[in-house]
Amino acid sequence: MHHSHTRNPILNKSMKYFASYFAFLMILSIDVSFAQQTDIKRELKRLNAKIDRERVRTDSLETQISILLPDLRNTLRATVDAKKQTDSVAILLINRINTLQNKIRMLEDKSIYTDSTNFEILAQLVMIENKIVTLTNSFTEMYSLRSEKQQSSIKTKISPVEYKKKYIEALSYYQNGDYSQAITGFSSLVIEDPSNELADNSQYWLAECYYSTKNYKRSILEFEKVFTFPGTDKDDDSQLKLALSYQSLGNLAKAREEYQRMVDYFPSSEYFSRAKESLKQLSLE
Repeated sequence: MHHSHTRNPILNKSMKYFASYFAFLMILSIDVSFAQQTDIKRELKRLNAKIDRERVRTDSLETQISILLPDLRNTLRATVDAKKQTDSVAILLINRINTLQNKIRMLEDKSIYTDSTNFEILAQLVMIENKIVTLTNSFTEMYSLRSEKQQSSIKTKISPVEYKKKYIEALSYYQNGDYSQAITGFSSLVIEDPSNELADNSQYWLAECYYSTKNYKRSILEFEKVFTFPGTDKDDDSQLKLALSYQSLGNLAKAREEYQRMVDYFPSSEYFSRAKESLKQLSLE
């Protein structure tokens, strides 16, 4: 018996429907996954770009730091050194002011009991008071923020070339033992331009002239003035000569005091060991 295959039209239709629906789902899922991949790729690119930008910024910062760090270190070191130097000068100035004020009190006490020397004592008082004013001013100036421009804008009565010429002339008078001419030369230089780089040297050699003529009282006054010049390199020389001047006058207590200052404030000076030795000898007397 022969069976013929008959197609079921409903089944056939359903299968077509499922096939097209399945195909639609496949296309849809492919589209979705493709869209997702595209989004992920875009996001990755954006993140990579961000990382690159950050890397460039970090490299730039590292470069800047490596350039700036040594400068910063040097600036800090210079600031610390400058502060140390300023502090030591400040201590010296404060000490000097205190010494001068004690000197005034001593002289004032002395003037009550001594009539014959009243005039000389009063003259010394005036000089010491003037020095205190000068010292106090230089102490204040040290802490005020004065620029190089402001300092250089101070009008000078004498040109640096002329100043140096007169300085060498006065120094040659001193070396030849003509102290009178040397005193005239150095005195005028100190007055004419106290801001000249050789002004502190002029003041020092003026004091040396009085020391050489054994006028120790006057040499003490003049050596004291050397300390009023900011940044002088004659401070240790003057400190030693102050001690020697007092020693020459026979005022051993003051000589000891000045030698002690030399030891305390100028440990790196070439005169340090000499001052220490003198202090040791005076302590035995």
